[in-house]
Order: sequence, then structure tokens, then C-alpha cells
Amino acid sequence: MKQNKVLLMVVNVDWLFLLHRVEFAREALNRGWKVIIAAKNTGKAGEIEKQGFEFVNIDISRSGTNLFKEIITLISLWWLYIKVRPNMVYQVTMKPVIYGTLGARILGIPTLNAISGLGYNFTNERKGRVQNIMIKMMRYGFNKKINSLIFENDEDCQELKNLNIINHKNTVKVIKGIGVDLNKFKPIETPAIEKIKVLLPTRMLWDKGVKEFVEAALLLEKEYKGIVKFVLCGRLDHENKEGVPLEYLTKHQIPGYLEWIGSQEDMITQYKDAAIVVLPSYREGLPVVLMEACAMGKPIVTTDAIGCKECVEEGLNGYKVPVKSVKELAHAIEKLIKDPKLREAMGEYARQKAEKEFDKSVIVKLHLSLCDKLLK
Repeated sequence: MKQNKVLLMVVNVDWLFLLHRVEFAREALNRGWKVIIAAKNTGKAGEIEKQGFEFVNIDISRSGTNLFKEIITLISLWWLYIKVRPNMVYQVTMKPVIYGTLGARILGIPTLNAISGLGYNFTNERKGRVQNIMIKMMRYGFNKKINSLIFENDEDCQELKNLNIINHKNTVKVIKGIGVDLNKFKPIETPAIEKIKVLLPTRMLWDKGVKEFVEAALLLEKEYKGIVKFVLCGRLDHENKEGVPLEYLTKHQIPGYLEWIGSQEDMITQYKDAAIVVLPSYREGLPVVLMEACAMGKPIVTTDAIGCKECVEEGLNGYKVPVKSVKELAHAIEKLIKDPKLREAMGEYARQKAEKEFDKSVIVKLHLSLCDKLLK
């Protein structure tokens, strides 16, 4: 009896897999792969197993730099590869990509690395010891023909080329983001509401522009309190070095005007009720929340940062402002607050853009075609 090919997917945390990668895994399963998910279990393992996947708990600290703990993570990841002996490893986020690729190279296992962003070590221009170690590990791990990489924007790809991390031996593809389910995220008629909702849908991290969003709201408070409601929607993330403290969010809440509502399972309702979606991030791969907003037919305001700017055609489906520019952010939001017809026109264009560029079913097939190519 012919055995199924084994695909091992390594993601730093279980909820991230369910949010962004489950459709890829499901399609691989439908095509006859045996799919094993390795991630840190935060309580979602059962949900993953119910969908037909095997689950392996692996303790990956997303931002830890304790040398002893990182060596333990490295060894446990390599031991998993030896034990499973997959036909292919699909790795997501920087630590699995860096650590896993080293082990996969030694064992001769083909790897497909999905680079969804280069992380704070690159965002904050950290040129110290940690980044130097990362670069050396990546140069060694990636120096093999059986290693393919997917980037979400051209700049991230070029940055690793400039650092001599990737070269002619690698198969490199730039695919705009991981896409969005256009049947699930689609325009829904917004019910008549008393206030114009301006939504920031993201984890509460400084580098997602939380401070800038709050300060822009405060700049507009005198003019628009009672007319507009600014909503921060997303989980706290204390494990991340950029995590916003709960105290900051509670301190700046203004009931009925500026509110943090935490993580919400039903994001479609959040988008549906929003008039404007905002993400003033400092750097991204290609933000899922902006793709979702486009698919829902919402105008967006974001920054001209890497990864964000690709989601906006200036003046057509939204506005781009300089990173950390509170005044320009407030001005862009205000233009949309004042003009409902502009919001409607931009929303229609946003949906068209999503249909052309962000269809998840198309993007999943592109990822799987790279898997097939690697195994030939």
C-alpha cells in the first residue's frame, strides 16, 4: 500500500496556524498529504486535531533570547524532524524558519519557508549580536537547492539578498500575502448606526501603530466626540517585546469615543460595522487585516511602510501616511469621516482590488505548486 507523503508544518503558535495557514493545510490534506502541525499549544491543539491534522506541541518562545532555552528549542525541533522524517517541511515565522532550516539542511529535507515579515530585529535596525547570529545561521541554512522561500513583498526579499542570505541556489517567489477567503469576507450592507466607527484590528503592539492611532483619535476628539467612535480590536501580547501594556489601553479609554474591546472571534461583524479601517504599522509582510478590510469593501488608512503600502492605491481605496506621523494619520481619517460618498467609492474599489490580488484559493494553490516543484 502506497504511503501518503508527509508534510510537517512548523508555526510558532497554534492560534496563528488557525488564523492564517489552516486553508493551506486543508488543501494539502485534500490532495493526499499526511499533515502534521508543530506549534506551541496555547489551548487550540484539540481544534486543530478535529480538522484531521496531527498536532505536536513544541515550545517556541516568539521573542525570547535566553541562550539555554533557545538551544533547547533548536534541539527539540531537530529531534522532531529526525523522528517524523517528513517529505517536506513548511515553516512559518522567523524562528521556525531559521532553526528549522538548519536541521532540515543537515537531514536533507526539502523546506518551503513562508516569510511573512522579517520581525523586530529588522524593523528596529538592530545591528547587534542577535541579528549577526541570525544572519550567519540563515546563510548556512539557506545555502541549499532544496530550500525555497516565499516572501510577501519585494523589499523583504531584496533585504535578504543584500545580506547574502539567499542566492541563486534558492527558489524564491514573491506572493502578495496569504490571501483572504472572498466568500467569507465580502461586502455586507452596514446597518444605520449613530456613530462612524474607525477600526484598528490588530494585536496590541507598539509597532502596529497603536500609539499613533490613540493619539490621532485624541487630536480629533474635540471635533468628533459623539459623532465618531475609535475602536482598538485585538489581543494583548505580553510575550512580544513590542507588546502594549494593559495600563496604557485602560488609561486612554474614553467611553463611547475611544475604546479597546480585546480580541474578538467574530471579525466579520467588526468589519461590517466599521466605516474606516486603520493600520498605522511600522513594517509588515502583507497585513491580513488590510486584505480582509479590502474584501469587506472598506476604505483603509495605513502607512507607506514596507508591506502596508502594497495594500493601498492612493486615493482609490484609501490613504497612505508616513510612519509615526500622527497629524497626517488624523488628517487622512478625517477626510474619510467627512465624506460618506468617498468612503463608498473607495470601498467599492477596495473589493475589486481584493478580487484581483488577494484571493486565498489562488494563493494556496501557488504555495502547493512550490511544494510539488521542490519534490521533483
